Amino acid sequence: MKYNALKGVEDILPPDIFIWQRAEAIAKSVFSRYGFSEIRLPIIESTDLFVRSIGESTDIVGKEMYTFPDKAGRSITLRPEGTASAVRCYVEHGLNNLPSPQKFFYTGPMFRYERPQKGRQRQFYQMGAEVFGSAHPSIDAEIIVMLNNLLSELGLKEVKFELNSIGCEQCRPAYKSSLTDFFRSKLDQYCPDCKNRFITNPLRILDCKVEECIELRKGAPSVTDHLCDACRTHFDELLLRLNLMNTKYTLNPNLVRGLDYYTRTAFEVTSEHLGAQKAVAGGGRYDRLVKEFGGPETPAIGFAIGMERLIALLKDSEGAAAPAPKVFIAALGDEADRQASVIAEDLRKKGIWAELNYSSASLKSQMRKADRLGAEYVFIIGENELKDGIVQWKNLKTGDQGQYDIKTTFEVLIN
Repeated sequence: MKYNALKGVEDILPPDIFIWQRAEAIAKSVFSRYGFSEIRLPIIESTDLFVRSIGESTDIVGKEMYTFPDKAGRSITLRPEGTASAVRCYVEHGLNNLPSPQKFFYTGPMFRYERPQKGRQRQFYQMGAEVFGSAHPSIDAEIIVMLNNLLSELGLKEVKFELNSIGCEQCRPAYKSSLTDFFRSKLDQYCPDCKNRFITNPLRILDCKVEECIELRKGAPSVTDHLCDACRTHFDELLLRLNLMNTKYTLNPNLVRGLDYYTRTAFEVTSEHLGAQKAVAGGGRYDRLVKEFGGPETPAIGFAIGMERLIALLKDSEGAAAPAPKVFIAALGDEADRQASVIAEDLRKKGIWAELNYSSASLKSQMRKADRLGAEYVFIIGENELKDGIVQWKNLKTGDQGQYDIKTTFEVLIN
C-alpha cells in the first residue's frame, strides 16, 4: 500500500532544508546579539489557552484549530501560534521574578485547518520572539529593528514594514464606536464573516482580505485619530526611535492583526512576491495577556515569522544550493576499500566531510559519482597505491593532481 502525506502538510527535503538551516542559524545569531534565549514549547496545550488569548470570535478559534478530546476527556489543541504558549510558560514558571525584561525566541510547527496554498499549510512553521516586562517604546523599536536586521542579513531587500497603533482599553472603545457607525450603513454588502465581526469585534473587519470588503472599508475612521494621550506619546516615541535608527516603515491605519490580544503597537512585514498571502512576519504588543493568564501585570511584545513564506522568498533570491563533501574516496579492490574507510574516519575526526562509494565499481563510475556529489577532491586507492604506500589525489575544481604518503598527514590538500 502506498502512503502519501496528508493534505496541507509537506516533507522538507534537501536541497530546501539547507536554506531552512541557514535561515535558522542566522536568526539564532541575530537573536543572541539582542540577549534572547531559546525556549522549547509543547506542541499541544489546553484548548482554553488559545480561546482565551486569541479570542473566541476569531477565525483561528472558530474555524481553524485542530482540537480533540484526549483519553481523559480534556480538550486538547495543536498550537495554532506560539505567543499563548510563551505567556503560559512565563506565568507557570514564575519568570517574572527574574530581572526584566525577559527575552525569548522559539521555533517549531504550528497547526491550522485552512485551505492549503502557497505559503500557507495546515502544518506550518514559525520562528517567534517575545519580550516580557517592559512597556517602554524603546523595546518596541528594538524588536522591530532586530527583525529588520534579521531579514537584511538573510538577504531580503524587497520587504515592507507596515506599522500602526491600535490603542489600549482606554481609547479603543471610542474608536470601536466610531467604526461601528461607519460600517452599519453598508453592513448588508460585507461578507458573512465581516457581518459576524461587526457584532463580536468590528476592528477585525479592517483585517478582512475579501476584495469587496477592502473596497467598502475605504474612508473608515483611523485608529490613530482616536488614541489617548498615553498611546499617542508611546507611538510618537516609537516612530522617533525608528527614524533615528534609519529603519524604514509605512504607516497603515487599517493594520489591526488577526488576534484579539494585541494592544498599542502592531506591525507586519509584507512582500509582493508572495501573492495573496503576502505577510512574512507580524507582531505587536499584548500588555494584558500575562495578567489574564494569572500572572502579574506585565507588558509584553513579540513577533512571529512564517517560515514557509520566508523560505519561498529566500529560494527566489538565492536558490537552494546543496552542500557537498570535501573528499570522495575511490577504492579499487577489497583491501583498498578497507583502507578507504580508515582514511575517511581520520578525515571525519578532523571535521572534514568525506564520502565513500560503499560498493565495488569501476574507477570511471566512482569518478562520475564524486562529480555528481560535487566533491572537491577525489582520493584514489588501488592495489598499486597500497603496495607503494601512497594515495593519488585530484582536485575536481581546478584539475590539479598528485599523490601523498598514505602514512603521513594530508590536510594541506584540503584546507
